[in-house]
Amino acid sequence: MDKYIFRTIRQEETEQAILIEKICFPPNEACTEDMMRSRIVKVSDLFLVAEDTDMGKIAGFLTGLSTNETSFRDEFFWDADLYDPDGRNLMVLGLNVLPEYRGQGLARELVQRYLRREGERGRQVVLLTCLPDKIKMYEKMGFHDQGLSKSIWGGERWHEMSYPITNNG
Repeated sequence: MDKYIFRTIRQEETEQAILIEKICFPPNEACTEDMMRSRIVKVSDLFLVAEDTDMGKIAGFLTGLSTNETSFRDEFFWDADLYDPDGRNLMVLGLNVLPEYRGQGLARELVQRYLRREGERGRQVVLLTCLPDKIKMYEKMGFHDQGLSKSIWGGERWHEMSYPITNNG
């Protein structure tokens, strides 16, 4: 992971993030351009970017929204105003790794660094939704399958996964 710098997203990387989202998710599941712009403006501190220092571009990123709510709902995807900077829980909205960087452990590294950083910020639980084919991947990262989510984002049936953060800084 020496070729990457892990950091918060920069406003000038908005178009790059929009493009990466379009590459990583099918149209019915991807964040819209307006939603991504809103997230980057309002919640940039909850992005974690992996910058490929050799190429000078974003290889992948993870983004979320902090809240005191305890279960995932679709509104988190499109309403950045639900952001509570002091929220004890974190809803992961997207894990994006460009195809040419997959299979190298970058997604796992992004998740591990994100969990550590957010634990240091005092977060207690991280929640995400995933399709059934990603459950095993997230379980290997320490997440627990909570069963079917209430989320129907993109017309899909998602599983809600949780990760209790035990090291709160």
